[in-house]
Amino acid sequence: MTVVKNNLAIIVLNWNGADDALECIDSLAQQTLVPTIIVVDNDSHDDSVARFRSYQAKHPALSLVIIENQRNLGFAGGINTGLRYAQKQQFRFVGVLNPDAVANTHWCQALVDELRAHPHCGIATGLLARRDGTTIDSSGDFYTTWGLPGPRHRDEPISHAPTEAGAVFGATGGGAVYRTALFDTVDLFDEAFFMYYEDVDLSFRTQLAGWTVRFTPHAVAYHKVGASSSKVPGLAVYNTFKNLPLIFIKNVPGRLFWSIGVRFCLTYWLIFFSALRHGNGWPALRGML
Repeated sequence: MTVVKNNLAIIVLNWNGADDALECIDSLAQQTLVPTIIVVDNDSHDDSVARFRSYQAKHPALSLVIIENQRNLGFAGGINTGLRYAQKQQFRFVGVLNPDAVANTHWCQALVDELRAHPHCGIATGLLARRDGTTIDSSGDFYTTWGLPGPRHRDEPISHAPTEAGAVFGATGGGAVYRTALFDTVDLFDEAFFMYYEDVDLSFRTQLAGWTVRFTPHAVAYHKVGASSSKVPGLAVYNTFKNLPLIFIKNVPGRLFWSIGVRFCLTYWLIFFSALRHGNGWPALRGML
């Protein structure tokens, strides 16, 4: 198909979840700044691709690209498929939105505006709320001196959401827009992460390369938490224990490595014992190994 060029592409990664993904695509099609939508299917075994092609045929005016991966590359690898396409097509901005999320109508415009207003900003993120709209899922990411990342304001009431734009440590991979030129500097998502914390790693590398990451309250999306990972028991626990040390080893600067490292090791083992108590010892141990 002929792609209608504009400055923005948004990647929606799907794995056996067409119902949610089509809702996500609908929300992007209704944006005040309508992006090219890149749907990357991560080797689904259901009728997802057929449903996407049917949707595409019913909406010929929408710039919708469907890419099929031949195997499940995880979040990092799947998104990278879309990023490489966006780079090849020379989009100035490229974003990601979780397939189980829907965006308010100004989401794209607000994130692009934040990037345009701050030339040294490589990533812009917004408010990710739980689907019922009462609780915050993320307002960006933080990284502590104990070597642990996390989402800002998670589980707080929506009334506690930040109302001012500003710099943050990191952007959630659940909903963000990137300056495409950023990837010439810091490379794409690290596929060693497969899923979980690949967004923290990218934000860390972005900061170390001299770019900034910013939050804007004007970009709001609503998210069903865990819609993909819950399909595979133990997947979240396994990837958490595998990926936390990767972030630390790859990114913490040498002058902070040992001071943070001692606290990280202590916390890591405490989290492991917590996993044991909750019946998740085996996937946690597999992740550690």
